[in-house]
Amino acid sequence: MTETPKIVLEGVTKSFGNNHVLKGINLEIGNGESVVLIGGSSSGKTLILKCILGLVVPDAGSIRVDGQETTGLTEAERKDLFKRTGTLFQQSALFDSQKVWENVAFRLLQEKGRARSESKDLALDKLASVGMKEDVGELLPSEISGGMQKRVGFARAIANDPEIVLLDEPTSGLDPIMTNVVNELILDGVRTLGATALSITSDMGGARKIGDRIAMIYNGRIIWDGTPDEVEQSGNDYVDQFIHKRAEGPIQMAVTA
Repeated sequence: MTETPKIVLEGVTKSFGNNHVLKGINLEIGNGESVVLIGGSSSGKTLILKCILGLVVPDAGSIRVDGQETTGLTEAERKDLFKRTGTLFQQSALFDSQKVWENVAFRLLQEKGRARSESKDLALDKLASVGMKEDVGELLPSEISGGMQKRVGFARAIANDPEIVLLDEPTSGLDPIMTNVVNELILDGVRTLGATALSITSDMGGARKIGDRIAMIYNGRIIWDGTPDEVEQSGNDYVDQFIHKRAEGPIQMAVTA
């Protein structure tokens, strides 16, 4: 018997007026698999994550989680999906007025019947799992570095031990050393959870490290999908240009004077 994939997108489209961003996205992610999505700026990568979460409703197509269609969920069903999902947003999206531990425990603090002290203890455990000491939990986000903020964002994403982890540019803006540190934490954290992960990144080194598969989006569609070992010999001119950061190739950037 074939195992049901954790996440399946079939023919997903989304337009904003005359801007047709997603033109038929087909992507399948197995249970416990880590897939990395690459592609140019404004190609629709983040929009795909928002569609999976239900923050944006696609115009057409199917999105299934554990075989259940999610595009028409009730509010209660949507909340249940959120509980099973952890998300790291771009720029970490931490709450400036809340302490670090409160940011990590944000979802835990919303749960009825859970003591604040228990939420704090769980948050400190997650901070420790990403290499951060307990005293950091008492600081505000503005008092820690960008690299630390990324780690806090990841700790928040895994605070509720989710089945699904969605990561949007988890290493953007970091130096090479901190990029490697965060990628290692993501790899260890996702493996420890046994979670299914979909990540967006422009860091090809990180994509190869954390991904079981790499998929590329271009012109609103997934144009290539394969393993990290296969990406160097993809046979796809678009993929080859992107991963080697070449100015010349089939991908043409619009330049305005």
